[in-house]
Amino acid sequence: MKLAVSGKGGVGKTTFAALLSRTLDIQGKRVLAIDADPDANLGAALGIADADKITPIAEMKDLIFERTEAQPGTIGGFFKLNPKVDDLPDALSVKLNNIKLMRLGGVKKGGAGCICPESTLLKALVTHIVLARDEVVVMDMEAGIEHLGRATAKAVDKLIVVVEPGRRSLDTAGHIRKLAAEIHLDHIVVVGNKVRSSNDEEFLKTNLPDFEFLGFLPYDAALIEADLEGVSPFDVDSPSKNRVKEMIPRL
Repeated sequence: MKLAVSGKGGVGKTTFAALLSRTLDIQGKRVLAIDADPDANLGAALGIADADKITPIAEMKDLIFERTEAQPGTIGGFFKLNPKVDDLPDALSVKLNNIKLMRLGGVKKGGAGCICPESTLLKALVTHIVLARDEVVVMDMEAGIEHLGRATAKAVDKLIVVVEPGRRSLDTAGHIRKLAAEIHLDHIVVVGNKVRSSNDEEFLKTNLPDFEFLGFLPYDAALIEADLEGVSPFDVDSPSKNRVKEMIPRL
């Protein structure tokens, strides 16, 4: 399976991506977890020690120069549009059980259509991961689908949008679906998070009538405490773990 997880910052998408990855791990799957959100830390949520010290690939200037033959931060000029990337998932990942983690980082200059060496390397890497790797891929995206393109969209089995009961979260879900439609990524499902009651569930269903819901996760103080203490949400006692387990067959 190739899964992309997106949603507004703060809705719990990284927590969900970590719970999903750790659950797949104990089920015996080989998982390639991709931290593609510069503002998130999937490694810490997975429970990988010193995950914040892993250098994002977008900041590996020597590697970018070696593979694209152009200096990072430059726009224009000549550089390779199809750099070699097939060795990077194994060479640049850290492991936890059957999970490999990679941090992509972000391109700090230019717009969404930035044609620069670091952007080109990341796009080529994501294309390889989605099209050619045989692990389960779980990509923790920013509030959009920045690293995905038309070539990869067709191979993504599900785009999972995490939402919470709130208007801004709903607006972001609509924005993500619009971006996905532009690259013909049609396999979209929603996970409701921080749900306090059946009223919250009904609020989400009523306001997102055209979305398929994969399931709902309850509001859980234990998960908030885990985040504050730097503990993986999978390593605390939470009903969300079983809820995520129940979602996997539906994926």
